[in-house]
Amino acid sequence: MKIIRLLTILLLSSIPLSAQENLYHFRSELTAAVSPSLPLQELAPVQKKSPVTAVLYSLLLPGMGELYADGFDEGRYSLIAEGGLWLTYFSFLQYGSWIRDDARSFAMSHAGAQINGKDDQYFVNVGNFGDTYEYNEKKLRDRELAKVYAVDAGYYWKWDSEENRKEFRTMRVSSERVLNNSRFVIATIVVNRIVSAINAARLTRVYNHRVNDELGSWWLESSLINDGSKPDGMKLSIIHRF
Repeated sequence: MKIIRLLTILLLSSIPLSAQENLYHFRSELTAAVSPSLPLQELAPVQKKSPVTAVLYSLLLPGMGELYADGFDEGRYSLIAEGGLWLTYFSFLQYGSWIRDDARSFAMSHAGAQINGKDDQYFVNVGNFGDTYEYNEKKLRDRELAKVYAVDAGYYWKWDSEENRKEFRTMRVSSERVLNNSRFVIATIVVNRIVSAINAARLTRVYNHRVNDELGSWWLESSLINDGSKPDGMKLSIIHRF
């Protein structure tokens, strides 16, 4: 796609009058609309945008695809949402970790539980049973021998009161709920990026349609020709884009 400039030059020669009047008059001479002696000037072509590139930009960072498609007025909301979602995620992650660590320290203080090297299921069992023997009896009745804990291998616990056991269980459930919320935030971040990518592709198509509408149009541009302290003439440019 090329843009050709056709030149029509209007030369205005100044003729000075008397020094007392301090004015200038111009006479004009119109040249041919297209002159073989005047070369055609090629302007920089208008480039279309790639929808694939816009989508990739938005998947990497929401709002950047819209910026690429000259639509950041819409894309900025996706970018702001991205920042807010990541802030929420780290807040949930930190808060849930604090509650979980406090709950495990509580179990160590009030049940004698050894918390190092234990998985999450161990702490679920600590919150559901008063001591290790009660838990083992339940597993033996259910014939789940593989899940029986060895008391002398660091899996012993015994709560000092039923109230403290229930309080620990409440703390543990609360921490799991907060940590699960952080996972939902990650899912929302993914959705935000997909929505931004779809919007970026749409804005790219709008941009390309606008470029197509401009093709084949004609318009005039004017500028003064200066060769000294006063204008020597006026240049009129007839521009056609195709």
